[in-house]
Amino acid sequence: MNINAAVLRAPVSPLTIEPLELDVPEAGEVLVEVKAAGVCHSDLHPALGDWPVPTPIVLGHEGAGVVRAVGPGVTSVAPGDVVVFCWAPPCGACPPCQSGRPVLCDRLDRTAYRHRLPSGSARLRSGTDRVAAFLGTACFADFAVVAEAGAIRVPAGVPFDVLATLGCAVVTGVGAVMNAAQVEPGSTVVVIGAGGVGLNVVQGAALSHSGRIVAIDRQDAPLRLARAFGATDVALAPPSIVDAVRELTGGRGADYVFDTVGSPSTVADAVAAARKGGTIVVTGLARIDGVASLSTFPFVMQEKRLIGSVYGSGRPSHDIPKLAELYRAGKLKLRELVTRTYPLREINEALAALARADGARGVISW
Repeated sequence: MNINAAVLRAPVSPLTIEPLELDVPEAGEVLVEVKAAGVCHSDLHPALGDWPVPTPIVLGHEGAGVVRAVGPGVTSVAPGDVVVFCWAPPCGACPPCQSGRPVLCDRLDRTAYRHRLPSGSARLRSGTDRVAAFLGTACFADFAVVAEAGAIRVPAGVPFDVLATLGCAVVTGVGAVMNAAQVEPGSTVVVIGAGGVGLNVVQGAALSHSGRIVAIDRQDAPLRLARAFGATDVALAPPSIVDAVRELTGGRGADYVFDTVGSPSTVADAVAAARKGGTIVVTGLARIDGVASLSTFPFVMQEKRLIGSVYGSGRPSHDIPKLAELYRAGKLKLRELVTRTYPLREINEALAALARADGARGVISW
């Protein structure tokens, strides 16, 4: 079928809106009409050349839509179902999957992280040339073919721009709090970076009944949103993140520090800002060649814990529908996350706004 998609032809170049051919879904695959797609830093990094990707490639990995067709053997979704994309569809059989950690599925190294479907290919073509599908999702397009486990059914009736944020920012941020860190009630939580993921760390901490939630960012707009999402304190571009945290905590440091930026400097600051016995959770992904350093002596002597958390460290097939229900029950803010909407033809403006940190989530809407 003919579709329109935003194509990255070369790193550090604008995306172009092009007509492409999308093949029909094969066994274990699903055709989805995309209704909304969030614009995430994980889309910005390959566009800027921070992460190597094959080109040409269709970006986009955080989205929602309606199933229009299914390939042979698909049983979990049917045409007409509303779904949220999961960019890490697990195999269900490898040791990580069997141990309850599907986001660490061994198959992802050969499929999603190589921008392929589990079959080993993508369904996108430009003439006779194959076009890669970013993380096997490629939802900066009006239709996408994804793996069956990459289309998670959710209740109908939730706005699509709201659902799109569930596919990455929300499950990553809330899951980092509830699954990776398992934040205890009454704790002091610090969040470095108040973008889409950071705001969801904030509201995950609020849902966990944290006693104090401190959001830190370089821009005013994200911090205003952070207060609405549950932050009790904010710090705007402090000269020293560590000093600011210690001042707010009586010199002790935070029980939990979440770094949603992931740069070498913020990782080091996060470790130093945690109290003795504190937990540091890094969700941010900066340049692929970034290397952080830390002082090992105090890290060991103060028994701190440093955790990496990807995609919420849980089970997206379970967590995403649960988060949708929390939104329907009025316990989770999602509508407030969407601060900018764009048609597909304005994808480059959406990426530029993200790079400027204009606040929360921009969403491509059809």
